Amino acid sequence: MKILKAGPAHVEGIVRVCSEGNRTTYAELYPADYIEEIIQQFYTKRRIMDEVTQTGKEWGGYIVAVDGEEVVGACGGGMIAEDASELYVMYLDPGRKNEGIGTELLKAYTKQQAEYGAKKLWVSVQEGNHQGIPFYEAKGFVFSHKQKGYGSEKAEKYTSLRYCKKI
Repeated sequence: MKILKAGPAHVEGIVRVCSEGNRTTYAELYPADYIEEIIQQFYTKRRIMDEVTQTGKEWGGYIVAVDGEEVVGACGGGMIAEDASELYVMYLDPGRKNEGIGTELLKAYTKQQAEYGAKKLWVSVQEGNHQGIPFYEAKGFVFSHKQKGYGSEKAEKYTSLRYCKKI
């Protein structure tokens, strides 16, 4: 398994992992049509191609876990303040959980963001996400506060839990 910054060759794998991961993670939390709306908003080939080719401090690009030629995990985010970063997305192939892939992706992301000057790392986790919450808490993230969901008007009726970690 390799952890590396994503390039154009990884776009289809990122789309697949993020779409399948989204469906699996949120199947019991969101209506199916809302899940598909989110996937169409954030995980299209065109958008992902832009996000792997146009990177900088505000969006560091995707970091992927690749097993052979297959993308089995992806994460990404960027700086939200001079000393703070936000992990916007992390998904794994649903059949590849509990293998340490998420831990390795988080390590690589944290290293990237520390190089940009981040001293704090933020993440939002959907209230009721019984996969994400224990993962982030085990990695040293501490609950800060609740806020309305992000992405669309429909998202605002859901609650995100904000976690922070010093790096």
